[in-house]
Amino acid sequence: MDNQDYRQKLAIRLATLRVQHNRTLEELSSVSGISRATLSRIERGEVSPTAETLNQLCTVYGITMSRLLAEVEQTADNLFTVEEQPLWRDERNGFERRMLIPPSNQFRCEFIEGKLRPGAYIEYQNPPVQGLEQYLWLSAGGLTITVDTETWTLKKGDTLRFHLSGTSSFSAHKSLGAHYLLVVCKS
Repeated sequence: MDNQDYRQKLAIRLATLRVQHNRTLEELSSVSGISRATLSRIERGEVSPTAETLNQLCTVYGITMSRLLAEVEQTADNLFTVEEQPLWRDERNGFERRMLIPPSNQFRCEFIEGKLRPGAYIEYQNPPVQGLEQYLWLSAGGLTITVDTETWTLKKGDTLRFHLSGTSSFSAHKSLGAHYLLVVCKS
């Protein structure tokens, strides 16, 4: 699926979620902190939301970003060929996210590949679901992760496990960037 097609499908899903939650654009703007104009442009597919914006919306709707993106993506039953692994890009923040294995009602975990360009920094004010269990392996570059009040700096080959809560941030090495694999497990 190309990026334009993906953006349109994401726009439709976000508009549908807003209607399902009985919210006007004004109400969604108020609870999410995203301007009404930006929400409108996202729902019309005119712009692609940033990672932070998607996280804010997921927080309002009480779903993970992976769950939201999986609802947009086409998936196979148990085998996910490279063609079925959608790639989502946040050009502004230099973030690429490939869904290797999407969330499913039959399985607890999902598997994600993430790439951050050198010096990229992404901050999330709140996790969409408090306490999500996450496992990260840094395959290349360097990455500093802060979750609530704890900070870890990882180098190539390092692993980290944590429960996502509070404010979090991901900061890629200034010259190497970061390439990682992430497993997210729901309770």
